[in-house]
Amino acid sequence: MNALTENVSLSTDLDMSNYWMPFTANKQFKAAPRLLTGAKGMYYTTHDNRQIIDGCAGLWCVNAGHGREEIIEAVHKQMTEMDYAPSFQMGHPLAFEAASKVAEIMPAGLDRIFFANSGSEAVDTALKIALAYHRARGEGQRTRLIGRERGYNGVGFGGISVGGISPNRKAFSGNLLPSVDHLPHTFNLEHAAYSKGQPAWGEHLADELERIVALHDASTIAAVIVEPVAGSTGVLIPPQGYLKRLRDICTKYGILLIFDEVITGFGRLGKATASEYFGVTPDMITMAKAINNAAIPMSAVAANHQVHDTIINAGPGNAIELFHGYTYSAHPAAAAACIATQNIYRKEGLFERANKLAPKFETEIHKLRGEPHVKDIRNLGLMGAVELNSRDGAPGTRAYEVFVKCYQKGLMARFTGDILAFSPPLIVNEGQIEEIFSIVKAALHETA
Repeated sequence: MNALTENVSLSTDLDMSNYWMPFTANKQFKAAPRLLTGAKGMYYTTHDNRQIIDGCAGLWCVNAGHGREEIIEAVHKQMTEMDYAPSFQMGHPLAFEAASKVAEIMPAGLDRIFFANSGSEAVDTALKIALAYHRARGEGQRTRLIGRERGYNGVGFGGISVGGISPNRKAFSGNLLPSVDHLPHTFNLEHAAYSKGQPAWGEHLADELERIVALHDASTIAAVIVEPVAGSTGVLIPPQGYLKRLRDICTKYGILLIFDEVITGFGRLGKATASEYFGVTPDMITMAKAINNAAIPMSAVAANHQVHDTIINAGPGNAIELFHGYTYSAHPAAAAACIATQNIYRKEGLFERANKLAPKFETEIHKLRGEPHVKDIRNLGLMGAVELNSRDGAPGTRAYEVFVKCYQKGLMARFTGDILAFSPPLIVNEGQIEEIFSIVKAALHETA
């Protein structure tokens, strides 16, 4: 066994051969499995009966903490009453109630809610809506979509086309959407290393959209989609003024602006949405993950009235306006979980709680400055990243080793390349924030 091989004790009848794991080095994992068997509050239980603190809210999604009885009861009640209802030409009351709950916390005017089942589906839905909107208003030639380098917008063909993470794109490069361009990413180590909150440098990067418009002409561009904070690529914080500048340019040329808030939605920055936090309102918001505390797959797109009404009013009243949707859109059990989750957020003031804890989170994560291998630290709200120096010829191996050591010491972290990312549930307390980064510090000191 090497230093990273855990002494696991698994049931001899657990056959791991059939499950093809997503975004996982399957051979590596199955040689030394890390299995989670239970979860409650801030902690997971591992297969060897250890309690490990959840430093990343599952996958950025369990914002209200694990095992919430209100959500469990709501899902159970719904399943006993009705397990499924079709969403095409039929409806059920909880779908409309869930949409109203979500609409209440969206920016003013973004209260038309289209449900899907994952962040990837939400992104592809928003892109389709953008194209349908321009066609409905008589500008069907607006087909070009603008994403951003290092952006993660899911794994549908639309999402990886506008996304800008190279490994996600290269295997499918010959089949990506053709009319796509990309803004540059906003990260600059020279000008913004160890930033606390938004970097002061970089607003001008939004002006690259003007160059793209000049190249293609505004009359061909349907939408720009960006994550307000790029999460999966390693928590890239937008420079001061950058998002507002994007908004102004999009408005100037009649281009729709889409914020991908699959990660930042529902309190991660201390507000209901990143749009609210930054004071910049897009034309559409994609959301998923924390919409129902990840209890059952669910996502949504919030669109403004102009986008919605233009599409809905384009044809006769007996015609389908948008040929798009999913079998499980607004699934009854998912909708029940959504309503219960939104009620928890309001009742417990979890968005406000995240806002109050953000300074403590910032203090503790930046204490890692100067520790072994640390190259940069950045944070906003209750999300942050610690970037490590890569090993020569072996990028990603150092962060993976720290990730495993954290797991062994009682912390579930997340890594991408040589970046460690943190986004604890919003129920985290100050002592647990200290615990998270204390474990990271110890893991760094044990890593070559």
